[in-house]
Amino acid sequence: MIEIRQLKENPEFAEAVKLQRAIWGFDEIDLLPVRLFVTASKIGGHSFGAYDGDRMVGFCIAIPGIKQPGAKSYLHSHMLGVMKEYRDLGLGRKMKLAQRDDAIRQGIDLIEWTFDPLEIKNAYFNIERLGAIVRRFVLNQYGTTSSPLNAGLPTDRCTAEWWLQSDRVNAVLEGRPVIGRRP
Repeated sequence: MIEIRQLKENPEFAEAVKLQRAIWGFDEIDLLPVRLFVTASKIGGHSFGAYDGDRMVGFCIAIPGIKQPGAKSYLHSHMLGVMKEYRDLGLGRKMKLAQRDDAIRQGIDLIEWTFDPLEIKNAYFNIERLGAIVRRFVLNQYGTTSSPLNAGLPTDRCTAEWWLQSDRVNAVLEGRPVIGRRP
């Protein structure tokens, strides 16, 4: 049984850094370092790990942001990854739901993240399985990366908006039909 738990200690953060290499094949320059995980945990963000026994097999990290105008705070879920042999087991969704629970507990009603629109499985997951909506598209968001997944292609991204307690999200998470276009 896979357990999802919040990461709190440097050795746990270091495991998440190792997973980035294993999942995406990143070079050192593209890795999120331990110090970002430490900082996120201290300033209102969070990170979670998916564990098979003592082995971390997935992780996610979110950092706080502020929406202008009006200075409304939200979380930006910057990265979520699962080892290949553990994909399609619902771990990504479980980690996102842990993020949602933590955000709601903090009084936050929005989590955003970017995703590659060419990765149809991710688009389906974000929109159909979580209830996120997309209103923005950004050309070459991150520039060139060392990941073999992008293979020198521009990093065009859609921005997912996950309105955590919206009718749409509640309906999707409860398995009810989504009616209307409102987020």
